Amino acid sequence: MAYVVTDPCIQCKHTNCAAVCPVDAFREGPNFLVIDPIECIDCDACVAECPEEAIYPDDEVPMEWEDYIELNERLSEEWTNHVINQAKEALPNAEKWSGKENKREQLIESWEEEKAVK
Repeated sequence: MAYVVTDPCIQCKHTNCAAVCPVDAFREGPNFLVIDPIECIDCDACVAECPEEAIYPDDEVPMEWEDYIELNERLSEEWTNHVINQAKEALPNAEKWSGKENKREQLIESWEEEKAVK
């Protein structure tokens, strides 16, 4: 079992969760974090640190977000060089996006795509 970052993280990207991870399992994308399921040791430390309540054990991910299990796996492989293990400022508009639902279309999956958006 591994933990999974889900929809509420998109456009917020608080990093308190990554700072407490003892095995550096978090990967950072332009506007989202993921957990590498191979690195994750199921310690549960990250869950309480997420102000968006976006992190779930993979067997407890809400049905509407089950595709985030595969998304975390895929993006953790793509973002291998983007390990994050310390807290950073949340995204500038995090307050605006906090609590909003169905943010998947806002997800920026590549750093190249992020540069094109700016």
